[in-house]
Amino acid sequence: MSDLGPLVGEPLALDLVNTRTADGDLLTTPERLHAWLNLQADRFAEARRHLDLTAADLTAVRDLREHAAHALERVRVGARPSAAALEALNQAQRGAPAISELTWNGEAVTATRHRTGTPGERLAAWLAEAVADLLTDPAVTNVRQCEAADCVMLFLPTHPRRRWCSAARCGNRVRVARHYRRHKHA
Repeated sequence: MSDLGPLVGEPLALDLVNTRTADGDLLTTPERLHAWLNLQADRFAEARRHLDLTAADLTAVRDLREHAAHALERVRVGARPSAAALEALNQAQRGAPAISELTWNGEAVTATRHRTGTPGERLAAWLAEAVADLLTDPAVTNVRQCEAADCVMLFLPTHPRRRWCSAARCGNRVRVARHYRRHKHA
């Protein structure tokens, strides 16, 4: 997706917002959206299914990402998000309602969560639900932007001293630049 690939491993909502980097958009084609979904497959049930996504579906996901980014930027600092952003997130969830499908496995009743709708509507609904989960989580106020000067990535720190989206990416670049500045005149 990029030379280093997208940043993944944060809450799904942050991973979605982080597909818009300082270098550009990582979701420019349905194929690139599929590639990103494949990276999410271990923790995002809808990504495990082969989705026949169209350019319209890609546009819907990118629009959802923009609304998510706006809402997240406001909520993480304790401010009210726009009504339009919240409505867009709600509308995406309404587009593919979730049901718990009940089955008997021979010993007990099991429930499997499914969404109705087209593949694109289901994907947008799952992503909007992930955004809603993060926006309503008290930890949302802990979301930070990477401290590297040229990075726009967001992350939810697991340690209070974490400053960069990735120690291997931005952290290393910042440390190398600091070392270079210190030893440049020596």
